[in-house]
Amino acid sequence: MNISDYITTAITSFGYWGIAFLMLLENVIPPIPSELIMPLAGFAAAQGEMNLVSAIAAGTFGSVLGALVWYYVGKWLGLTRICNLADRHGKWLGISSQEVMSVQGWFSRRGGYWAVGLGRLIPGIRTYISVPPGIANMPMLGFLFYSTVGSLGWITLLTLAGFWLGASYDKVAAFLGPVGKVVLVLLVVLLVGWVVYQQRKNSEIP
Repeated sequence: MNISDYITTAITSFGYWGIAFLMLLENVIPPIPSELIMPLAGFAAAQGEMNLVSAIAAGTFGSVLGALVWYYVGKWLGLTRICNLADRHGKWLGISSQEVMSVQGWFSRRGGYWAVGLGRLIPGIRTYISVPPGIANMPMLGFLFYSTVGSLGWITLLTLAGFWLGASYDKVAAFLGPVGKVVLVLLVVLLVGWVVYQQRKNSEIP
């Protein structure tokens, strides 16, 4: 059995709880793709086997639980331990200790709420976007709200795509891959522009 078969079996056997559990795993173990889980749930809804709104709610619930796992990884391990891990295993973690320090400082100064919400929409970083808020001790209520909003947007997009594509739901991942890269580039450009704007603004203050 490949991963698609396991996902199909879990959703068929456990319904909404299966969706929530798979989305929890997807956030903790990134190789499990939400781009397969939620479009399949949308397809099931199109076939009348599930309620569309309930499927979206279940996926969002599991996704937010997964975000909480990474939030507490950042909170409990702290900046020093995570930097040590990044120095030792940065090659496969995809982040350096310098980047950890930079992100932590930015979150501490700005709060980072909007970054949490947007980050949950971007494939590739949506899993680890929850770590910096934990390091920075972001208030839980704000973290949960923006994580939920971002997760709801991503889950809804995937589920509706599967609902509309029907039996071709498995093509969603191929389409969203390039789209996710474009969104990531735009986010980086906006972030750099904001930092430059703030620096110029501060330099003009006598």
